[in-house]
Amino acid sequence: MKKDLHPQYNIASIATCACGAVFKVGSTMPEIRMEICSQCHPFYTGNEKIMDTAGRVERFNKRRAATVKAKK
Repeated sequence: MKKDLHPQYNIASIATCACGAVFKVGSTMPEIRMEICSQCHPFYTGNEKIMDTAGRVERFNKRRAATVKAKK
C-alpha cells in the first residue's frame, strides 16, 4: 500500500446531534454534526411525529392536490 494515501482514521471522533446527544464514533472526520440520532428518532423513542426539516410534506401535499385537481 502507498503511504499517506488514505485518510487518517480517528478512533474517538465526536458525533453531535441537534437534540444535544454526543457520541464517540470511529470516523475519518474529527467531528460530525447530525440532525437526528437514535435518542431523538421517532422509531427508537416510540413517539410518532413528522420530522419535516425542509418543508417536504407541504411540497408533496401541494403537488398531490394539483394532480387530483387536474384529473377532475
